[in-house]
Amino acid sequence: MRVILDTNVLLGALISPHGPPDTIYHAWRSGRFELVTASEQLDELRRVSRYPKLRGILPAHRVGTMVNNLQRAIVLNVRLTLPSEIEVNDPNDAFLLAMALESNADYLVTGDRRAGLLQRGTIARTRIATPALFCAEAL
Repeated sequence: MRVILDTNVLLGALISPHGPPDTIYHAWRSGRFELVTASEQLDELRRVSRYPKLRGILPAHRVGTMVNNLQRAIVLNVRLTLPSEIEVNDPNDAFLLAMALESNADYLVTGDRRAGLLQRGTIARTRIATPALFCAEAL
């Protein structure tokens, strides 16, 4: 099974050590599924983790460890572009949908209820789910 984790899920795993995002991250680390990421997402994770509201609760070494671990995932190094006929509410999420199409992922897991990804439900064969739903269905 191939899975994409939205950056907010990865950050959630660092912030809350006992929630669904952390469960998912540890399931990947123990080989329960293949994780798909992209260099664009790794850059986003580094950038967002330095925001003032997160810097105080996310030690740089923990973020660095996660980024290093993510280098062992399936890292898409192609230019990710979303076909023009696919609409996205938040342009910053376009790369996630493009990753789903490029990798033929089974799941895109996101906690962002405002951006419209969860309301979409699917893109091609990829199911878009919350962390809690993914844990219930796939782990």
